[in-house]
Amino acid sequence: MAGHSQNVLHTFVSDNTSGAHPEILAALSEANQGNVLSYGQDPLSLRVDELMRESFGGQARIHYVLTGTAANVLGLRAMTETWNSVLCSDTAHIHVDECGAPEAFGGIKVVPLPSVDGKINVRSLAPQLEKKGFVHHSQPRVVQITQCTELGTLYTPEEIRELADFCHANGLILHLDGARLANACAALGLNFREMTTDLGVDALSFGGTKNGMLAGEAVVFINPELGLDFPYVRKQGMQLVAKMRFVTAQFERYLQDGLWLENATRANAAARRLRDRVRDIPGLTITRPVQTNAVFAGLPRAAVDRLLRRYSFYVWREDPLEVRWMTAFNTTDAEVDAFAEAVARAVDA
Repeated sequence: MAGHSQNVLHTFVSDNTSGAHPEILAALSEANQGNVLSYGQDPLSLRVDELMRESFGGQARIHYVLTGTAANVLGLRAMTETWNSVLCSDTAHIHVDECGAPEAFGGIKVVPLPSVDGKINVRSLAPQLEKKGFVHHSQPRVVQITQCTELGTLYTPEEIRELADFCHANGLILHLDGARLANACAALGLNFREMTTDLGVDALSFGGTKNGMLAGEAVVFINPELGLDFPYVRKQGMQLVAKMRFVTAQFERYLQDGLWLENATRANAAARRLRDRVRDIPGLTITRPVQTNAVFAGLPRAAVDRLLRRYSFYVWREDPLEVRWMTAFNTTDAEVDAFAEAVARAVDA
């Protein structure tokens, strides 16, 4: 990925570029009262543990970290040995966008598999089982899927259930990268439990940063037999936050009163609006299904260069040329419409 402008009027480069939701900031201010126990032993953090279990099941164990990479890498490390491998999509964040962190800090071999619209399936996993028990090969241990995918597409509940059943029948663990899980749930009309626990997901990274939080992710072990030593993995991985209340305060407000759903619904709607505004522009093609808060498009190189003078976004790939436009919880209709007009002018020019 490459290509984003300086002196940006507005960015469609990532939902990471948005600020924090005002109510999240207010929750942080409210948490900033007095002295409490550190490292997650404060009353607020313990209360949020229970709130999270309401979302994922009473048996779930919750651990908070600051970054999505930490959630993925440390969660996977806690479920694998150094001779294990993690099977994932060839577009997965752990394969493409984490700078070798699973290998460097987790000792994990990541095995990317061919995907369709960012998704893998049982047919792509089955050949990997031939390596089980052969001492010269890394041993498959975890299957990781991303919901929604790096391409903004969605696994159906039936697809997740099929993958979970396959994993459990073959001694594998199903892990879900849920950096944008809220967007997926909003799009499919499901809550967090219905998208994960009820479908057989064993563990997940639960993201909040991309959907209105300041900085906060969670590692969730739904299968109570997994990640028993994670407190030590997290500490060794430099993600045990001393003033944990400032992470958990965000999750408390995020989960209460449907703020997560409100934010994700807005982001998804903004992407659909953008798709609808640009899809009939001559010379522009929508290249992926717009199911959450990402729009992928193909358009002439000259048009892309003109747009990058005013707006920030990723050139997803060069050949064939494809760009990615991301929307966030705070993307307004006016911003979408102004960008769509700029796209039309850039292509027409």
